[in-house]
Amino acid sequence: MADVDQAPRSPDSPSRRRAIKSLGVAAGALAVVPALSEAGTAAFIQTARAGAAPRPKVLTAAEYAAVDALTETIIPADAQSPGAHAARVADYVDLLLAESPAETVTAWRDGLAAVGALAQARFKAPLARLTPAQRIEIVGGIARNEASPQTAAETFFVAAKDWTIRGYYTSEIGIHKDLRYQGNQFLGEFVGCAPDARPRPKAGRVDD
Repeated sequence: MADVDQAPRSPDSPSRRRAIKSLGVAAGALAVVPALSEAGTAAFIQTARAGAAPRPKVLTAAEYAAVDALTETIIPADAQSPGAHAARVADYVDLLLAESPAETVTAWRDGLAAVGALAQARFKAPLARLTPAQRIEIVGGIARNEASPQTAAETFFVAAKDWTIRGYYTSEIGIHKDLRYQGNQFLGEFVGCAPDARPRPKAGRVDD
């Protein structure tokens, strides 16, 4: 997807009109944030617990690396808790894309390409190979117009931030280490209750 800022300045330019139209399509596709199914949630929890090597269903290896770098920049590790990388938020995004319409997948791919183009233009390297400070510079730039995004990268960032937050706070790291939730344990499956073996009073008995 072409970035609007890189299109010719003339408002009547065909390439600029195509860029604006594409941006509108992407905004519509990215505005719909599906909920991860129970099966997808269980797979996400298992992936995070196992700590196995990534095996994305939709994203390519390069796209997965870009999502991993982007989400960690949005929610980095700090003194309180690990960040999006440790929580395997990139796996959450991939699983959610596997359950999403084709236009949403396309919008994510175009958005990643737009952010990647900024990284290449500024630092001559993919987003995943930038230093944390360089990633912050790129992501900070596209976050400035979050309220009214104008470019493909800015539009994509709004969705990427939303998905990152959802994924992080679906993970055990987000729930227990960041939020410090001390209530019920996060369960990947519900195994039911054990039967009560205690003797029961006979029907009709009334104790004083």
